[in-house]
Order: sequence, then structure tokens, then C-alpha cells
Amino acid sequence: MNETVATVIVLVFGVYVIVGVVFAAYFVTKGCNQIDPNARDGSPGFRVLIFPGAAALWPLLLRRLLQGQQQPPIETNPHRERAGGAP
Repeated sequence: MNETVATVIVLVFGVYVIVGVVFAAYFVTKGCNQIDPNARDGSPGFRVLIFPGAAALWPLLLRRLLQGQQQPPIETNPHRERAGGAP
């Protein structure tokens, strides 16, 4: 029983990683430009740096791509709220 559970866990993790790598390849070439306009000017080094994060966080980035968000999220913290900069 334990071997079966371990096999399923490894299989699910493997599928997650494979999908993440495929998504990250698309994301660093075209997808990040859709989410963040500042990424259009990103260098190849920038794209290499964001590749591992895009592969690991692909569900969140895929959701942002599908929602069509053009602007990066605005950070909300007590300092910004006090200064009147929060929406």
C-alpha cells in the first residue's frame, strides 16, 4: 500500500513539473509580456531568471494570463494606505 501511494505522489509531482516546464517556456517568451508591460524590455538574462519561478508557480501565472490582467498588482500595506497611495 505504501509503495502505491508513493508511486502516485511521484507521478503527480512529475506531471506538475513537466506541465510547469512547458508553461514556463511559453511564459518567458510571450506570456510575461501580456501580464506585465515592463517585461517587454526584459533581457534574455531576465527571462532565464524568471524561468524557474514560472515553472514552479505556473497555476497562478496561468490564471493571471487567462484573466487578461494587463497591470501588475498594486501592493497594499499600512505605509501606502497612510500615504494615500492605496486604491
